[in-house]
Amino acid sequence: MVVASSMVLIGAAAVVTLPAAQAATITPGAWYNIINVHSGKAIEVSGGSTADAATVVQQTVGSGQNQQFRFESAGTGWWRIVARHSGKAIDLWEWNTAGGAEFRQWPITSGVNQQFSVQNIGDNIQLINRHSGLALEVWEWSTANGARISQFDDLDGANQQWRIVQVGSGGGPTTPPPTGNPPSTSFPTPTGNSPVNNGTIQVSGTFDGGMRRYCCIGDGGQGESQDPVFEIAAGGTLQNVILGAPAGDGVHCEGNCTLRNVWWEDVGEDAATFRGGSNYYVIGGGARSASDKVFQHNGSGTVHINGFYAENVGKLYRACGNCSSSYQRHVVMDNVTVRSTKVLAGINTNWGDTARFTRITVYGSAVICEKYRGVSSGNEPEKIGEGADGVNCFYSSSDITIR
Repeated sequence: MVVASSMVLIGAAAVVTLPAAQAATITPGAWYNIINVHSGKAIEVSGGSTADAATVVQQTVGSGQNQQFRFESAGTGWWRIVARHSGKAIDLWEWNTAGGAEFRQWPITSGVNQQFSVQNIGDNIQLINRHSGLALEVWEWSTANGARISQFDDLDGANQQWRIVQVGSGGGPTTPPPTGNPPSTSFPTPTGNSPVNNGTIQVSGTFDGGMRRYCCIGDGGQGESQDPVFEIAAGGTLQNVILGAPAGDGVHCEGNCTLRNVWWEDVGEDAATFRGGSNYYVIGGGARSASDKVFQHNGSGTVHINGFYAENVGKLYRACGNCSSSYQRHVVMDNVTVRSTKVLAGINTNWGDTARFTRITVYGSAVICEKYRGVSSGNEPEKIGEGADGVNCFYSSSDITIR
C-alpha cells in the first residue's frame, strides 16, 4: 500500500499532509463508478437526489448518473469527487474528524473536507480524506443496499478499498460530457434567417435551430430589462442556434439548462443569464462584441463552460455582485479560447464564489480571475483583487496558454 510516511495534524481542525500518489490513471473529465471491493456495490448519492446534504451510500451497480463521479483536481495529489447528476462534491459532513462520520453531497467549495488522496492498494485504490486523514469505507463492513459511506482509521480492509470503472460518455442534457477538440474561432454561416416576430421563444425540452439566425429583439445596447430571444425552462436544451443583432438579453435559463453550439454574433445586454437551478452547461459555440459581459450568473449553483470561444468582450463570466438574492456561485471553464477579452471571470469572494480554469488559451492579454466584494442590491460591488489564490480562484501557469 502506498501511504504517507508521516501525517501532520494541526489543532482540532486536522489537515493531513500526504505525498502526491499517482495510484490510478485518472482521466480528467471521465466518469467513473466507484465500486467497493468487499461488497461489490457502488457509491451513489441516495435516491438520485440533487439536494444539498443528500446522503452518500452504497447500492447495487446500475446505470444511474447518481453513481457516476468525476475526479476533479484540487491541487497536486488531491482530488474532489463530483457527482454527475448533481454537479456536487462528496463532502465530509460538518467537518467531522471522528471515525464513523458520514459523507454527503454539497456544492463544490475549496474546503479540504472535500479533498481526497488516491492511494494504491495493488489493483485497487484507497481514498484518504485530507481534512480528517481517515479512509473512506462502507460502514461496519455492510453488504446491504443503502449502507452509509463513512470514514475510519486506515486499516487496509477490503471495505476501505475501491475499484474505479470508467463509464460511457452518454448522459442527459444537463450532464453532458466535455468537448475535447479546441474551440472553433470561426463564426458559422447561418443556414437561414428566423426573425422573432412574436416575442421571446419559450423552450422546454430540446430546441434545435438547425444553425439558423434568430433576431431581432431590443436595441442592441446595454439597457437593462430587455427581453430575451429565448427563455429556457428547467431541464431544457438550446442547440445549433445563431443569435443575430439585436438580440436583446440573449438567452434566459430559468433552471438547469444546456446551451450547445450556440453563437452570438453581437452580444447586446448579455448573451445568457442563468437565473435558477444548480448546474448550467455551455458546450461549444462562441460570442463576440460584448462591451460588458457574456454570461451573467444570477441564480445559485455552477456554470460549466467548455469548448467556447469569445472575442472582443469585457467579461466572459460574472457572478452577480449586487442581485437581490445573494448565493454562493461557481464557474468551471475548460478548453476555452478568448481574444481581445479583458476578464475571463469575475466572482465575489465574500460569498464563497469559486472559479476554476483548465486548458485556457488567451490571444493577447486578459485577467483570468477578478475578485469582488459582493454587496446588497442597488450598490456597486468593489473590486478587491485578481489572480489565483487556491481559495476562490483555481488555476496554475500550466492551465493558461498566452499567444
